[in-house]
Amino acid sequence: MGFAPTLDDGYALVVEGPGGSGRTAADADLLLALAVAYFEDALDAPPDELAATHADIASLVRHVAEAEVDAPRRRLLGEAVDAIDDGLAADVVIRRLTAALNVAAAGDPVAWLLERAGSVAATHE
Repeated sequence: MGFAPTLDDGYALVVEGPGGSGRTAADADLLLALAVAYFEDALDAPPDELAATHADIASLVRHVAEAEVDAPRRRLLGEAVDAIDDGLAADVVIRRLTAALNVAAAGDPVAWLLERAGSVAATHE
């Protein structure tokens, strides 16, 4: 599972499974949940050539922040980007990312992400 840029200056969630790969447009919360999963080290490691770096995740969160119209949420996203850029501990980054999530994903972002990824995989089998 990961993310890929789209032609409309957005990102897609990409899910690889036994039946092939699937993708769906990713909203801000889906991308933030993916960033949380990255810092929690909650997903299987991808092949080296597909692995995201801290800089990749910072760019992803920066993209979400730039598109955010809600000023308080944009500030929280900026704090998360700063934490990533400054190399702060993973738990600090996770707290800042989680603070910026909307209610649907805030309970357990990784479980919510896996549920959404499961539905993407199911529609592409």
